[in-house]
Amino acid sequence: MKRHTILKRLTLYTALIIFSVFFINGEAGAKVNVVTSVPDFASIAREIGGDKVDVISLAKGYQDPHFVDAKPIYITKLNRADLLIYNGLDLELGWLPLLVTGARNSRISTLNAEGNVDASVFITNILDLPTGPIDRSMGDVHPRGNPHYMLDPRNGIPVAKGIAEKLSEADPENASYYEANYESFARLLNMKIKEWDEELAPYKGTEMVSYHKNLEYLSEWAGFKEIGFIEPKPGIPPTPSHVAELIKKMKSMDVKLVIVSNYYPQKTPSIIAEQTGAVFLSIPTQVGGQDGIDTYFDLFDAIVGEITGALKDQKGAANHSASGTDG
Repeated sequence: MKRHTILKRLTLYTALIIFSVFFINGEAGAKVNVVTSVPDFASIAREIGGDKVDVISLAKGYQDPHFVDAKPIYITKLNRADLLIYNGLDLELGWLPLLVTGARNSRISTLNAEGNVDASVFITNILDLPTGPIDRSMGDVHPRGNPHYMLDPRNGIPVAKGIAEKLSEADPENASYYEANYESFARLLNMKIKEWDEELAPYKGTEMVSYHKNLEYLSEWAGFKEIGFIEPKPGIPPTPSHVAELIKKMKSMDVKLVIVSNYYPQKTPSIIAEQTGAVFLSIPTQVGGQDGIDTYFDLFDAIVGEITGALKDQKGAANHSASGTDG
Protein backbone atom coordinates (compact mmCIF):
# COMPACT_ATOMS: atom_id res chain seq x y z
CA MET A 1 0.00 0.00 0.00
CA LYS A 2 1.37 3.40 -0.92
CA ARG A 3 2.70 5.54 1.89
CA HIS A 4 0.41 8.51 1.19
CA THR A 5 -2.66 6.22 1.24
CA ILE A 6 -1.67 4.87 4.63
CA LEU A 7 -1.19 8.41 5.94
CA LYS A 8 -4.63 9.45 4.64
CA ARG A 9 -6.28 6.51 6.37
CA LEU A 10 -4.42 7.18 9.61
CA THR A 11 -5.51 10.80 9.46
CA LEU A 12 -9.13 9.73 8.86
CA TYR A 13 -9.07 7.22 11.72
CA THR A 14 -7.53 9.82 14.03
CA ALA A 15 -10.21 12.32 13.10
CA LEU A 16 -12.94 9.73 13.74
CA ILE A 17 -11.46 8.85 17.13
CA ILE A 18 -11.22 12.51 18.13
CA PHE A 19 -14.81 13.11 17.01
CA SER A 20 -16.04 10.04 18.90
CA VAL A 21 -14.22 11.01 22.08
CA PHE A 22 -15.54 14.57 21.83
CA PHE A 23 -19.10 13.38 21.19
CA ILE A 24 -19.09 10.78 23.96
CA ASN A 25 -17.51 13.17 26.46
CA GLY A 26 -19.98 15.85 25.44
CA GLU A 27 -22.88 13.52 26.14
CA ALA A 28 -21.36 12.31 29.40
CA GLY A 29 -20.63 15.87 30.44
CA ALA A 30 -24.12 17.17 29.70
CA LYS A 31 -25.55 18.91 32.74
CA VAL A 32 -28.83 17.96 34.37
CA ASN A 33 -31.43 20.62 33.57
CA VAL A 34 -33.32 21.47 36.75
CA VAL A 35 -36.34 23.77 36.83
CA THR A 36 -37.86 24.74 40.17
CA SER A 37 -41.13 26.48 40.90
CA VAL A 38 -39.67 28.75 43.60
CA PRO A 39 -36.12 29.95 44.34
CA ASP A 40 -35.56 28.12 47.64
CA PHE A 41 -35.40 24.82 45.77
CA ALA A 42 -33.18 26.34 43.08
CA SER A 43 -30.72 27.47 45.74
CA ILE A 44 -30.55 24.02 47.32
CA ALA A 45 -30.32 22.28 43.94
CA ARG A 46 -27.29 24.44 43.09
CA GLU A 47 -25.66 23.57 46.40
CA ILE A 48 -26.17 19.84 45.78
CA GLY A 49 -25.64 19.79 42.01
CA GLY A 50 -22.67 22.13 41.77
CA ASP A 51 -21.19 22.25 38.28
CA LYS A 52 -23.15 19.16 37.20
CA VAL A 53 -26.46 21.01 36.92
CA ASP A 54 -28.11 23.97 35.25
CA VAL A 55 -30.80 25.39 37.53
CA ILE A 56 -33.50 28.01 37.02
CA SER A 57 -36.44 29.08 39.16
CA LEU A 58 -39.69 30.15 37.52
CA ALA A 59 -40.88 32.37 40.38
CA LYS A 60 -38.83 35.20 41.84
CA GLY A 61 -38.16 35.56 45.55
CA TYR A 62 -40.07 38.82 45.75
CA GLN A 63 -43.24 37.29 44.27
CA ASP A 64 -46.15 35.71 46.12
CA PRO A 65 -45.70 32.04 45.11
CA HIS A 66 -49.47 31.53 45.04
CA PHE A 67 -49.75 33.95 42.11
CA VAL A 68 -47.12 33.84 39.37
CA ASP A 69 -47.69 34.93 35.77
CA ALA A 70 -47.62 31.83 33.55
CA LYS A 71 -45.31 33.28 30.90
CA PRO A 72 -44.88 31.37 27.62
CA ILE A 73 -41.08 31.37 28.06
CA TYR A 74 -41.57 29.15 31.10
CA ILE A 75 -43.04 26.46 28.84
CA THR A 76 -39.81 26.40 26.84
CA LYS A 77 -37.76 26.02 30.02
CA LEU A 78 -39.99 23.20 31.26
CA ASN A 79 -39.81 21.45 27.89
CA ARG A 80 -36.04 21.04 28.39
CA ALA A 81 -36.19 20.05 32.07
CA ASP A 82 -34.80 16.76 33.32
CA LEU A 83 -36.18 17.54 36.78
CA LEU A 84 -39.03 19.77 37.90
CA ILE A 85 -38.86 20.46 41.64
CA TYR A 86 -41.91 22.16 43.13
CA ASN A 87 -43.41 22.89 46.53
CA GLY A 88 -46.64 20.92 46.26
CA LEU A 89 -49.54 21.08 48.74
CA ASP A 90 -51.32 23.14 46.04
CA LEU A 91 -49.05 26.19 46.50
CA GLU A 92 -48.55 26.50 42.71
CA LEU A 93 -51.97 25.16 41.75
CA GLY A 94 -53.04 28.39 40.04
CA TRP A 95 -50.16 28.55 37.55
CA LEU A 96 -47.78 25.57 37.36
CA PRO A 97 -50.04 22.76 36.03
CA LEU A 98 -50.95 24.83 32.97
CA LEU A 99 -47.27 25.34 32.16
CA VAL A 100 -46.39 21.68 32.66
CA THR A 101 -49.19 20.62 30.33
CA GLY A 102 -48.01 23.08 27.69
CA ALA A 103 -44.40 21.91 27.96
CA ARG A 104 -45.22 18.41 26.62
CA ASN A 105 -42.26 16.90 28.45
CA SER A 106 -42.85 13.27 29.42
CA ARG A 107 -40.04 13.43 31.99
CA ILE A 108 -42.07 15.81 34.20
CA SER A 109 -45.65 15.65 32.87
CA THR A 110 -47.26 13.42 35.51
CA LEU A 111 -46.89 12.81 39.23
CA ASN A 112 -45.30 9.43 38.53
CA ALA A 113 -42.89 10.76 35.89
CA GLU A 114 -39.24 10.23 36.79
CA GLY A 115 -38.42 13.94 36.75
CA ASN A 116 -41.53 15.19 38.56
CA VAL A 117 -40.41 16.05 42.11
CA ASP A 118 -43.02 17.18 44.65
CA ALA A 119 -40.78 18.34 47.50
CA SER A 120 -43.60 18.14 50.05
CA VAL A 121 -43.29 14.33 50.07
CA PHE A 122 -39.96 14.77 51.90
CA ILE A 123 -41.63 16.67 54.79
CA THR A 124 -43.06 14.89 57.83
CA ASN A 125 -44.29 17.85 59.91
CA ILE A 126 -47.02 19.36 57.74
CA LEU A 127 -49.01 21.95 59.72
CA ASP A 128 -52.68 22.96 59.50
CA LEU A 129 -53.97 19.67 58.15
CA PRO A 130 -57.77 20.13 57.93
CA THR A 131 -59.80 17.87 60.20
CA GLY A 132 -63.17 18.36 58.56
CA PRO A 133 -64.90 19.37 55.32
CA ILE A 134 -63.50 22.36 53.42
CA ASP A 135 -65.39 24.91 51.33
CA ARG A 136 -64.70 28.30 49.77
CA SER A 137 -66.35 30.15 52.66
CA MET A 138 -63.27 29.27 54.71
CA GLY A 139 -61.00 31.25 52.39
CA ASP A 140 -57.92 29.93 50.61
CA VAL A 141 -57.50 26.83 52.76
CA HIS A 142 -55.09 24.19 51.52
CA PRO A 143 -56.71 20.76 51.86
CA ARG A 144 -53.37 18.96 52.19
CA GLY A 145 -51.94 21.31 54.80
CA ASN A 146 -49.95 24.53 55.06
CA PRO A 147 -47.54 24.67 52.08
CA HIS A 148 -44.99 27.15 53.51
CA TYR A 149 -42.81 24.49 55.11
CA MET A 150 -39.50 25.89 53.83
CA LEU A 151 -39.77 28.68 56.45
CA ASP A 152 -38.67 26.13 59.02
CA PRO A 153 -34.97 25.73 58.17
CA ARG A 154 -34.97 22.22 59.63
CA ASN A 155 -37.06 21.19 56.62
CA GLY A 156 -34.23 22.21 54.33
CA ILE A 157 -32.36 19.03 55.28
CA PRO A 158 -34.88 16.39 54.11
CA VAL A 159 -35.59 18.48 51.01
CA ALA A 160 -31.88 18.61 50.20
CA LYS A 161 -31.59 14.85 50.71
CA GLY A 162 -34.54 14.26 48.40
CA ILE A 163 -33.05 16.52 45.74
CA ALA A 164 -29.70 14.69 46.01
CA GLU A 165 -31.46 11.36 45.51
CA LYS A 166 -33.37 12.63 42.48
CA LEU A 167 -30.20 14.05 40.93
CA SER A 168 -28.50 10.70 41.49
CA GLU A 169 -31.34 8.93 39.71
CA ALA A 170 -31.14 11.33 36.78
CA ASP A 171 -27.33 11.22 36.65
CA PRO A 172 -26.11 8.00 38.34
CA GLU A 173 -22.50 8.48 37.21
CA ASN A 174 -22.24 11.46 39.59
CA ALA A 175 -24.24 9.99 42.48
CA SER A 176 -21.28 10.08 44.87
CA TYR A 177 -20.70 13.74 44.01
CA TYR A 178 -24.30 14.65 44.85
CA GLU A 179 -24.19 12.64 48.06
CA ALA A 180 -20.98 14.35 49.19
CA ASN A 181 -22.45 17.78 48.46
CA TYR A 182 -25.60 16.88 50.38
CA GLU A 183 -23.54 15.81 53.39
CA SER A 184 -21.67 19.14 53.32
CA PHE A 185 -24.91 21.10 52.97
CA ALA A 186 -26.59 19.22 55.83
CA ARG A 187 -23.59 19.73 58.14
CA LEU A 188 -23.51 23.45 57.46
CA LEU A 189 -27.27 23.87 57.79
CA ASN A 190 -27.34 21.98 61.10
CA MET A 191 -24.54 24.21 62.37
CA LYS A 192 -26.39 27.35 61.25
CA ILE A 193 -29.66 26.16 62.82
CA LYS A 194 -27.88 25.87 66.19
CA GLU A 195 -26.60 29.44 65.79
CA TRP A 196 -30.04 30.76 64.84
CA ASP A 197 -31.64 28.85 67.74
CA GLU A 198 -29.25 30.54 70.16
CA GLU A 199 -30.03 33.98 68.72
CA LEU A 200 -33.78 33.41 68.99
CA ALA A 201 -33.75 31.74 72.41
CA PRO A 202 -34.13 34.96 74.48
CA TYR A 203 -37.32 35.80 72.60
CA LYS A 204 -39.19 32.50 72.78
CA GLY A 205 -42.83 33.02 73.67
CA THR A 206 -43.03 36.36 71.83
CA GLU A 207 -46.59 37.02 70.69
CA MET A 208 -47.01 38.26 67.14
CA VAL A 209 -49.46 39.04 64.35
CA SER A 210 -48.82 38.21 60.70
CA TYR A 211 -50.61 39.00 57.47
CA HIS A 212 -51.22 35.54 55.97
CA LYS A 213 -50.84 32.06 57.45
CA ASN A 214 -47.47 31.66 55.74
CA LEU A 215 -45.25 32.25 58.78
CA GLU A 216 -46.54 29.43 60.96
CA TYR A 217 -43.58 27.14 60.31
CA LEU A 218 -41.26 30.02 61.13
CA SER A 219 -43.11 30.96 64.31
CA GLU A 220 -43.31 27.35 65.49
CA TRP A 221 -39.56 26.87 64.98
CA ALA A 222 -38.73 30.20 66.66
CA GLY A 223 -41.08 29.51 69.58
CA PHE A 224 -43.32 32.51 68.83
CA LYS A 225 -47.09 32.62 69.30
CA GLU A 226 -49.30 33.91 66.49
CA ILE A 227 -52.35 35.44 68.14
CA GLY A 228 -54.05 36.66 64.95
CA PHE A 229 -53.82 37.38 61.25
CA ILE A 230 -54.45 40.57 59.31
CA GLU A 231 -56.41 38.58 56.74
CA PRO A 232 -59.75 37.59 58.33
CA LYS A 233 -59.50 34.32 56.39
CA PRO A 234 -56.62 33.02 54.25
CA GLY A 235 -56.50 34.92 50.98
CA ILE A 236 -59.30 37.35 51.98
CA PRO A 237 -58.26 41.04 52.19
CA PRO A 238 -58.71 42.67 55.61
CA THR A 239 -61.91 44.57 56.33
CA PRO A 240 -62.09 47.67 58.58
CA SER A 241 -64.10 45.77 61.18
CA HIS A 242 -61.60 42.91 61.30
CA VAL A 243 -58.68 45.33 61.60
CA ALA A 244 -60.44 47.16 64.44
CA GLU A 245 -61.02 43.89 66.32
CA LEU A 246 -57.41 42.84 65.79
CA ILE A 247 -56.10 46.16 67.12
CA LYS A 248 -58.33 45.81 70.17
CA LYS A 249 -57.07 42.27 70.79
CA MET A 250 -53.42 43.32 70.38
CA LYS A 251 -53.83 46.16 72.86
CA SER A 252 -55.53 43.93 75.43
CA MET A 253 -52.76 41.32 75.11
CA ASP A 254 -49.95 43.89 74.74
CA VAL A 255 -48.74 42.30 71.50
CA LYS A 256 -45.74 44.22 70.19
CA LEU A 257 -44.74 42.47 66.97
CA VAL A 258 -46.25 42.53 63.46
CA ILE A 259 -44.39 40.51 60.82
CA VAL A 260 -45.31 40.45 57.13
CA SER A 261 -43.70 38.85 54.08
CA ASN A 262 -42.40 41.64 51.90
CA TYR A 263 -44.55 40.61 48.93
CA TYR A 264 -47.79 41.25 50.85
CA PRO A 265 -49.52 44.66 51.19
CA GLN A 266 -47.65 46.82 53.67
CA LYS A 267 -49.98 49.72 54.42
CA THR A 268 -52.51 48.03 56.71
CA PRO A 269 -49.89 46.14 58.77
CA SER A 270 -47.96 49.37 59.21
CA ILE A 271 -51.08 51.19 60.47
CA ILE A 272 -51.87 48.34 62.89
CA ALA A 273 -48.35 48.44 64.30
CA GLU A 274 -48.51 52.22 64.68
CA GLN A 275 -51.81 52.13 66.53
CA THR A 276 -50.72 49.37 68.90
CA GLY A 277 -47.15 50.50 69.51
CA ALA A 278 -45.84 47.30 67.95
CA VAL A 279 -42.70 46.78 65.89
CA PHE A 280 -43.50 46.34 62.20
CA LEU A 281 -41.21 44.03 60.25
CA SER A 282 -41.46 43.43 56.50
CA ILE A 283 -39.18 40.47 55.92
CA PRO A 284 -38.00 38.43 52.92
CA THR A 285 -39.40 34.90 53.06
CA GLN A 286 -37.81 33.36 49.97
CA VAL A 287 -34.32 33.24 48.50
CA GLY A 288 -33.98 36.31 46.31
CA GLY A 289 -36.58 38.14 48.37
CA GLN A 290 -34.24 41.10 48.66
CA ASP A 291 -30.77 42.05 47.50
CA GLY A 292 -28.02 39.92 48.99
CA ILE A 293 -30.18 36.88 49.71
CA ASP A 294 -28.72 34.40 47.25
CA THR A 295 -28.82 31.18 49.27
CA TYR A 296 -31.03 29.39 51.78
CA PHE A 297 -28.45 30.29 54.45
CA ASP A 298 -28.63 33.97 53.50
CA LEU A 299 -32.40 33.85 53.87
CA PHE A 300 -32.39 32.77 57.51
CA ASP A 301 -29.44 34.96 58.38
CA ALA A 302 -31.62 37.86 57.20
CA ILE A 303 -34.84 36.69 58.86
CA VAL A 304 -33.27 35.90 62.23
CA GLY A 305 -31.12 39.03 62.13
CA GLU A 306 -34.07 41.34 61.43
CA ILE A 307 -36.34 39.74 64.05
CA THR A 308 -33.80 39.59 66.85
CA GLY A 309 -32.46 43.05 66.04
CA ALA A 310 -35.93 44.56 66.25
CA LEU A 311 -36.86 42.71 69.46
CA LYS A 312 -33.54 43.63 71.08
CA ASP A 313 -34.12 47.31 70.27
CA GLN A 314 -37.68 47.07 71.58
CA LYS A 315 -36.53 45.43 74.79
CA GLY A 316 -33.84 48.05 75.24
CA ALA A 317 -36.32 50.88 74.70
CA ALA A 318 -38.72 49.34 77.22
CA ASN A 319 -36.00 48.98 79.84
CA HIS A 320 -34.86 52.54 79.25
CA SER A 321 -38.42 53.81 79.62
CA ALA A 322 -38.89 51.84 82.81
CA SER A 323 -35.62 53.20 84.24
CA GLY A 324 -36.70 56.74 83.40
CA THR A 325 -40.02 56.23 85.12
CA ASP A 326 -38.38 54.77 88.23
CA GLY A 327 -35.98 57.72 88.33
